Amino acid sequence: MAQEVRGVIAPGKDEPVRIETVVVPDPGPGEAVVRVQACGVCHTDLHYKQGGIGDDFPFLLGHEAAGVVESVGDGVTDVEPGDFVILNWRAVCGKCRACLRGRPWYCFDTHNAKQRMTLTDGTELSPALGIGAFAEKTLVAAGQCTKVDPAVAPQVAGLLGCGVMAGIGAAINTGNVGRGDSVAVIGCGGVGDAAVAGSRLAGAAKIIAVDIDDRKLETARSMGATHTVNSRETDPVEAIRELTGGFGADVVIEAVGRPETYRQAFYARDLAGTVVLVGVPTPEMKLELPLLDVFGRGGSLKSSWYGDCLPSRDFPMLIDLHLQGRLDLGAFVTETIQLDEVEQAFERMHRGDVLRSVVVL
Repeated sequence: MAQEVRGVIAPGKDEPVRIETVVVPDPGPGEAVVRVQACGVCHTDLHYKQGGIGDDFPFLLGHEAAGVVESVGDGVTDVEPGDFVILNWRAVCGKCRACLRGRPWYCFDTHNAKQRMTLTDGTELSPALGIGAFAEKTLVAAGQCTKVDPAVAPQVAGLLGCGVMAGIGAAINTGNVGRGDSVAVIGCGGVGDAAVAGSRLAGAAKIIAVDIDDRKLETARSMGATHTVNSRETDPVEAIRELTGGFGADVVIEAVGRPETYRQAFYARDLAGTVVLVGVPTPEMKLELPLLDVFGRGGSLKSSWYGDCLPSRDFPMLIDLHLQGRLDLGAFVTETIQLDEVEQAFERMHRGDVLRSVVVL
């Protein structure tokens, strides 16, 4: 039987969100219904609300979530009712050319639930990133459920579903930060701070945090940054070079997604160093670099999709590190809120007042 639950809907471009009754169908083949316990408020949800990710309104927002599997459809074997899971938005197919080459984190045919959740009048909802977890329950593809140790708090676990995983993965998976490396992170929001934490976890010797907000730089220090640079006051390229013996950082992670900060990252890296773009640009943005500089500086220019993570590999490992006291995921949670406080949370996020607000259900 389909179930009726409360959920947060973005009804139209730039309209305030509202709570509506959402109809969640029984899971079909390869699908699962998850009782959501916590869901972070991510910038991506705000982009949906503003119409920056398509116009398929109304959207059911929320995607950075953890909860308990309530029911599964035919053919589901990896999870079962009662499992505590983190939801991911890139369920790998196992059949595309990337998966068959042993690189499933690049899967070119990720999938979501085939059925749609609806409003009570039958209006189909578009779940944010195929998840839609600002709701008491949600329907997802079973491959979007990653089982982890239930000892972890849901409001902490859910953050791996998007921003924190993106940042940690940008450092560890994409950037291949290693012991003794120097790292610069440009942009110290949730993703950038996670890149700082990931660099620390990987054993980087020097971690330089760059931002225009001193509050964010102070938070980055608490996450493991050894040095900070306010780029409103100081040329970040020169500052990073000065802090690295005049050479530049081994790895520079750009967590803003703008041409001007990408140029800073490009010129702030050492010869043969690596630039990782994890900040998401908008469609109209263009980048111009002298091709001779691209050739002459060598190294790697990479983009990081979801931290190049494989949820089945990375989520349980990072949760274990958290439970061992080696990765403080709780430091990313600024506040916990209720479903009816999401609109206010967007405002606080836009002002830079919070690292992460988390809806607890």
